[in-house]
Amino acid sequence: MDDEVRVNDDVVIPASELTITASRSGGPGGQHVNTTSSRVTLRWNVSETSALNEPQRARVLKRFANRLSTEGVLIIHSDTERSQHRNRQIALERLVALVSEALMVPKHRIPTKKSRAVTQRRLGDKKHRSQVKRDRNKPRDDD
Repeated sequence: MDDEVRVNDDVVIPASELTITASRSGGPGGQHVNTTSSRVTLRWNVSETSALNEPQRARVLKRFANRLSTEGVLIIHSDTERSQHRNRQIALERLVALVSEALMVPKHRIPTKKSRAVTQRRLGDKKHRSQVKRDRNKPRDDD
């Protein structure tokens, strides 16, 4: 296993915090699937990791609240490939993608105010449209 998993410039997950196990992959596949352990399960304890500081840990825990076990362990399975080695790479890539997405801080949006000209143009268009529809009616007899 590599020494570490680099998520971004600030976050590096030590390999000692990751637990990778292999098991038999389910589903159809003939004789090969019954004899090899190609499914990879990667486990990372988010609540006890040294790779994240407290604000980062809080962001990741909040983002993955429905994916974490009760102990705060993130579990990623990969069984798409026939090769255990390739499934291990895919699981690590998924971990990096998930954690980097969870650490992204969204930009603070400053609400904009509509200009007076825009409001007046909209109201003018409404009045014009109303007048067009009013002109379609038959003229009233005011005798």
